[in-house]
Parts: sequence; C-alpha cells; structure tokens
Amino acid sequence: MSNQTVTMEAPVSASHSSNAKAMTIIGTLFFLFGFITWLNSVLIPFLKQACELSDFQVYFVTFAFYISYFVMAIPSSAILKKVGFANGMSVGLFTMAIGSLVFVPAAQMRSFPLFLVGLFIQGAGMTLLQAASNPYVTIIGPIERAAQRMSIMGICNKVAAMIGILLLGVLLFSDTTELSKKIETLQGAEKEAELTLLAGRVIVPYIIMAVILFGLGFMIRKAHLPEVNPEEEATENHVKTPDSIFQIPYLMLGILCLFLYVGVEVLAIDSLALYGEASGFTKEVAIHLSIYSLVALTVGYLLGIVLVPKYISQRAALITCAILGGLFTVGALMTSGKTSVVFIILLSFAHSLMWPGIWPLAINKLGKFTKLGSAFLVMAIAGGAILPLIYGALCVNMGNRQMPYIIMIPCYLYILYYAAAGYKKGLPS
Repeated sequence: MSNQTVTMEAPVSASHSSNAKAMTIIGTLFFLFGFITWLNSVLIPFLKQACELSDFQVYFVTFAFYISYFVMAIPSSAILKKVGFANGMSVGLFTMAIGSLVFVPAAQMRSFPLFLVGLFIQGAGMTLLQAASNPYVTIIGPIERAAQRMSIMGICNKVAAMIGILLLGVLLFSDTTELSKKIETLQGAEKEAELTLLAGRVIVPYIIMAVILFGLGFMIRKAHLPEVNPEEEATENHVKTPDSIFQIPYLMLGILCLFLYVGVEVLAIDSLALYGEASGFTKEVAIHLSIYSLVALTVGYLLGIVLVPKYISQRAALITCAILGGLFTVGALMTSGKTSVVFIILLSFAHSLMWPGIWPLAINKLGKFTKLGSAFLVMAIAGGAILPLIYGALCVNMGNRQMPYIIMIPCYLYILYYAAAGYKKGLPS
C-alpha cells in the first residue's frame, strides 16, 4: 500500500487478547471452509463418472457453488447489518451444514441437479462467511498488515484443502481403475445400480461434515467475538466518501479484478484432475494433482507472511504475481504432457498473493460503504462460476483440454493493470 493509507483498527473496546482469540477462531473457520471449497476438485471427476457427464456439464459443479456468491452477497450484507459480523459467521456455518445434508438424497437418487442444489446452498453459507470474515480480518488490525493476516488465514484454508482432497480422494477413488473397467462392461439396470452405488460413497463424508459444521456454528455463537464497526472507524479517521458506492472507481475496478482472479484460481485447480488425466496421468494420480497446487499456494502464502509488508508492499506482490500468472500460462500452452501440467500447478503459486493483494486495495477507505463494498467484492467470487464453465465449453468445441487455458492470459493482464494503476482511480488522498 502507498504511504497515504489510513490505518483502520478495531474499536478500543476490543482488546489485544480478544483480537487474538478472534483470529484463532477465524483461522479455524478458514480451515473448515477451505476443507469444503476445494473438494470440488475431487467432486468434478467423481460426478463426471457417477452421473455420466460431459466436460461442459461437469463444470456446473463450480458454477452452482460459486454463482451463489453473486446471488447471495447482497442478502448476506443485509444479514450482517442486522446480526453483526460474529453472529453472521454462525448463520453461514448452519447454512453450509444444510447444503452438506442435501448430498444424501442426491447420492441416493444419483441426481446431478440435486447435487448442484446442495453445492449452491453450501456456497450460500460460504458467501455469508466470506462477507463476514474477510472484512473482519482486514479491519481488526492495521490495514497495511492486512495482506499478512490474510496470508495466515490462507494457509489455514489451503492446509485443510489438502487434507480434504486426500481424504475424499481415497474414499471416492480407492479402486477407480477396476471400477471403471467393470462399469464399462455393464448395461441397463446393472450399470445404473453400480453407478448409484458409486454415488453413495459421498453420503458418509458429507453427513460427518454437516455434524461438524453445526457444532462449530454453535461454538461461534458462544464465543462472544469482538464486534467491529467500520463506519465508526471511518468517522474517527475523517475519511470522506462519495454519495454512491458506484462513484468509487477503484472499488468497481477491484470488483472486476477479483472476479477474474477467482476465475483463474478456481479454473487452475478444479480443472487439473481432468487435464492431468488427459496429459498422461492415471486417474488415481490425477485426482491428487490439486494437492500440489495447494502446496504451491501455501508456499506463496508463507512467502507473503515473511515478505509483506516488510520487504515488499502488497501491491508490488500483486504485480509480481500477475506477471508470473501470464508467464506460467504461456508455459502451459507451449509445452505438453506432464510439463504442461507442472505449469498449471505453478499457476497456484502465482495466485497466492492475489486475494490478499486485491481485497485491501479495493476496500481501502470505503468508510460507510465498507459492508456493502465487501458484499460487492464477495459477489465477484462468481468468477469461479463463469470461467471454468467457459473453459469446459471450449474443451468440448476445441476437442482438447489444453488450448482453452488461453482465456487466462487477458485475466492476468487486467490484474496487472489494476495493481499498477487501477487501484488508485478515485482513491481519497
């Protein structure tokens, strides 16, 4: 951030110890919904087989989950205004638990539309969590260290994702090769019965997930997290804001930037299993490739904690990441086989400091518009719904899974523009 940044801190009533407690609890939240979010990378190849889907159809998994951010962000903002950030987190957890339970009848009926309903409900709960937790992490301490705090939350998120992918991958794909060969030999009712049995493998994991989510939701209600009030902070710091949120150019540009960033991040991870399989990896190996992407993300987060803001500003880190993203995409397109897969994995390293770089730049000095601005930024997470779906459509039309990655290049160019110049359009001095 520039030296013009206004420091926003939590109200005086929130002590250092209560802030530490809050960060610990929120770290647990990021761990939990990281566990859930990135399970889509396992569900995509699993549901492709269990529900007999095309490359285009299967990316409705990411569409259903991430489009909920667009649909539910404004209602989430209204909920947060009524119940506050802390209570909003528990409501989000309860909603996610309900979505997890929908997987039970979806599996029993082998109904892809019902799976999508469950994913949408999970995403709706996640929307509320994101709308509450991200500004909470940003505001609860000095904003110039917001990227550092978000990097810590990101590590919690990605470590959980690795564990989740590994566990669900073992549960769903323990005998994939033999099962696939068996299913190929079956017809009619026998094939339907075997596929329904396969779909049923998700029932126990998602029931357990629902129980944990309900339990954590009740725990958050009893935790008495310190409430933060960004509007009060804006008044105290004499920050002037426009009459309309749409009169804030750097926020509007930031919303598009976050949309494109989430799109490329989700695409790079959730397409990896199918791309790896097309590039010569066995299904059992390909299903775990996304773990390496999450390792790359975590390495980036760790570097962020060490380097930002002591040695490099969060904006400079964002510029570097945008350039790396473009270079790695070119590498993935210009090579083939396992080398190309490695470049797709490296994209996640480039993505590691984008969220903690974009969010503070876009939300800086919003004052009375902080909650609504946060809701708009959460809506931008719908990029994870749109870009993978476009990629899937291009895969079908082009007949391969490599060249469609070209849609990522203009995304990185725009992120680079925002980090270099767009973030200061209309920024108050």
